[in-house]
Amino acid sequence: MSLTEQNVCPRKSFSKYLTYASSRFIFRLFALLLFRFHCQGRHHIPRRGGALICANHQSMLDPPLVGMAARRHLAYLARKTLFKQPLFGWFLRKVDGIPLDRGGMGFAGIKATLKSLKAGSVVVIFPEGTRSKTGELQQLKGGFIALVRRAKVPLVPCGFIGAHECLPRGTGMIRFRRIRCVYGKPISVSEIESLSDEQLLAMVHGDILECMQRANISRG
Repeated sequence: MSLTEQNVCPRKSFSKYLTYASSRFIFRLFALLLFRFHCQGRHHIPRRGGALICANHQSMLDPPLVGMAARRHLAYLARKTLFKQPLFGWFLRKVDGIPLDRGGMGFAGIKATLKSLKAGSVVVIFPEGTRSKTGELQQLKGGFIALVRRAKVPLVPCGFIGAHECLPRGTGMIRFRRIRCVYGKPISVSEIESLSDEQLLAMVHGDILECMQRANISRG
């Protein structure tokens, strides 16, 4: 990996920058007014270079909630079928969405995510794989471990509370409740390399849970 890939954030076209920045501003404004959104620990997201953010998954609000607090442009995984929708598909491509096969990440998804991470992007994943029915943290799926090992990037845990109450799985009606988000201390590349897959999975689960607990304290 070159010095450029390791340390420099990839350049975005003006149209991509404008689309992402304006969308983040609008959603942040609505989140502050309607959900009284507050975030802690955003300084834990590396200012330069690639990183993988692992967050809990409570509702359809999760992707913009995770990204709106970050100062950097984040990339997201999204179902491949969503890219076929004219307007939303255009938007996903503008914000560097990464197509995801219905049954899982698939080879194409892994290749695209790995390329994005090695190019210096910050990618957001939800390792539970699906939205929680109760709002509690579910068991994590370990597919991201091989990805983060190959990319050799730090892993940033993220936990939030309140999104489940605002938009529970299976309902389309939004309720306005307080939402709190916490980014945790990154797990460094050297730490990742020193742990087994089982140890790393347990650490990520524990770190996300700790972020959720801190978010719950802040919310209370």
